[in-house]
Amino acid sequence: MSFNKNIFSQGQTLFTQDEFNKALSEAKAEIMAVAIQTTKQAMFLERRACAQMLLDMADMEDEGTVCTALRNAAEHMFNRIPAQNQ
Repeated sequence: MSFNKNIFSQGQTLFTQDEFNKALSEAKAEIMAVAIQTTKQAMFLERRACAQMLLDMADMEDEGTVCTALRNAAEHMFNRIPAQNQ
């Protein structure tokens, strides 16, 4: 596929095919980086919300096996991503 350099101008070269390809590659890489970071953040928020729900459920239970199991599950969820807990 060849890009027509003069399509939007009167004989002026806007940019070369190589410049266009490089800029497009950089834009794609930046979009992917943002998408990955956004997904990580969403997963962290969802995991934290689920762990909080488990703690809330544990608070509704009398102390015992179910309460302990819920608290342990919440703790395990919080510990899954320790670097993001800071």
